[in-house]
Amino acid sequence: MLSVQNLTVSFGSLDLLNDISFLVNEQDRIGLTGKNGAGKTTLLKVIAGILSPTKGRVDRPKELTIGYLPQQMSVSDSTTVMNETLTAFSGLISLSEEIERCSAEIARRKDYHSREYLELCDRLSETEEKYRILGGGNYLADTELTLAGLGFERKDFTRPTRELSGGWRMRIELAKLILRKPSLILLDEPTNHLDIESIQWLETFLSGYPGAVMLVSHDRAFLDNVTNRTLEISLGKIYDYKVPWSEYVILREERRTQQIASFRNQQKMIEDTERFIERFRYKATKAIQVQSKIKQLDKLERIEVDEEDNSVMNLRFPPAPRSGTVVVEARNLSKSFGIHHVLNKVSIVITRGEKVAFVGRNGEGKTTFSRVITGELDYEGSLKIGHNVKIGYFAQNQDELLDESITVLETIDNVAKGDIRTKIRDMLGAFLFGGDDVDKKVKVLSGGERSRLALVKLLLEPCNLLVLDEPTNHLDMRSKDILKQALMSYDGTLIVVSHDRDFLDGLVTKVFEFRHNRIREHLGGIYDFLRNKKIASLREIERKDRAKVDPVKEDASSNKQKYLEKKEYERSLRKLRRKLEDSEKRIGEMEAELSEIYKKLMDNPDPADSEALYLKHEELKKELDEEMNNWTDYSYEVEEFEKTSDEDEISEN
Repeated sequence: MLSVQNLTVSFGSLDLLNDISFLVNEQDRIGLTGKNGAGKTTLLKVIAGILSPTKGRVDRPKELTIGYLPQQMSVSDSTTVMNETLTAFSGLISLSEEIERCSAEIARRKDYHSREYLELCDRLSETEEKYRILGGGNYLADTELTLAGLGFERKDFTRPTRELSGGWRMRIELAKLILRKPSLILLDEPTNHLDIESIQWLETFLSGYPGAVMLVSHDRAFLDNVTNRTLEISLGKIYDYKVPWSEYVILREERRTQQIASFRNQQKMIEDTERFIERFRYKATKAIQVQSKIKQLDKLERIEVDEEDNSVMNLRFPPAPRSGTVVVEARNLSKSFGIHHVLNKVSIVITRGEKVAFVGRNGEGKTTFSRVITGELDYEGSLKIGHNVKIGYFAQNQDELLDESITVLETIDNVAKGDIRTKIRDMLGAFLFGGDDVDKKVKVLSGGERSRLALVKLLLEPCNLLVLDEPTNHLDMRSKDILKQALMSYDGTLIVVSHDRDFLDGLVTKVFEFRHNRIREHLGGIYDFLRNKKIASLREIERKDRAKVDPVKEDASSNKQKYLEKKEYERSLRKLRRKLEDSEKRIGEMEAELSEIYKKLMDNPDPADSEALYLKHEELKKELDEEMNNWTDYSYEVEEFEKTSDEDEISEN
């Protein structure tokens, strides 16, 4: 499918990639790994044709198409979410315009038997066939499904792109790439700006994608669920493992052990040879042997071992001052931005020593509630912060609060106290500030470097409630491990907003899900929460199965009462579900009608018809938005109704 042959990429005297070769096959799922600065992004850019190699080549078949999603990119500010996403179908839209032109020309002409007329009919037929084969009838539906999978709601489709954050703009670019369906997809850290549900959707999509995928990611769970092959870049060389991430780690350790043993043997041989040369260099009787040894060393291919810091870093937060038993208590708390309601009468309690996760789709209120807790935002309702609670907060814009006039080392030295000051350089090294990097001024650091520095700073500040908002976005795997170990040994209370399942696994024991302006509490870790989400739709079946196998050992009157209660419960649940189903049906009908109106508007009707269609389109959109709100309410009522029944069963047992 694609062949990389003897590729070298040099920057000055540095060979970032040195004479590497490998093949990408159809339906490969490749995880590209290596240290920061090893050349992962550079390799993706070379394959995408953005950078030219110093030597070697990338052989791409003519029919091969490549889609590349970089870590950072700009999106137009002068359009809407839907219109920008539809630019992915520029080819289809051109075909549609060609069909309109041919149809109009055919309708105008009367020379039915002329050669030009017949050629025009042939061109129309060919264009319509090509339009059909390329999915011309489905691209609007595919666009809506893809945007929904990546976390956009229907009301966002007409939202101006200038109102979106960088993360949401990146999702638009990801949607466009997916919809183009290239032969090879190249992704550079695609999960950084996605929530857990969107990551799971992307995992499912990539796993079943008919083309090949090559990606760079620091999300272990994402790599394990998507990839079947791992390419490691180390010291400019490429190492190919036909396994996903977790198995690669084991095989890499075995290879590294062998590599170190070979390196040591070679070094001993080199030392012995050099001693022989020095000892007999000036003896005429040994001249031939000395020259032979010198040539032997010159021709020797030296084994290199990538440096790896295996030092054990027991980073610990300072002891947390003791707080009251209840650390955070919210009762009927609401927060709105203008007419946009983010939180609606939510109530939660977090007690001393708990480690909890805030999860949910982007825009559901996780960061907003975190800022309410830290005192940055006002609110309606009741919020109590416990006695003697000292809050440490890591925000997504934490890097903006650093002093730009001092160096990296000075930033940390100013807050470090006690014995930890002797480990400042080790801590900075763990978070990718090595060597001369510690002497850089904060003002010259990238956004990712500033975020990592802010995280190191937070490690040193004594507090008993840590609120971390997406702390892992700019960390490599080793830095994430160090932070996670420090948080696991932290003796205070922890609230972490994160989409990184591997980071949350084993760290938190409770999950608060933000959805539809409310918060639901789930006991257990992140994978318990995800498993429960998957089986939520099977609760009714499970309940009926239990009813079949569990013997009832009560008297007749009790059985009759339970029977009547069960019939009433099932009757009420059927009514709620019927409302939900009717709502879903109405939504489907309105979406189909909207699609038809949109197609008619695309056909450039007469101004009078166009105005009527547009008014009908806007009226129908408002009705659809209202029905979507109804559907949300019905879904919540059904969910709460079933939950109440489950709780009743548990109390009976």
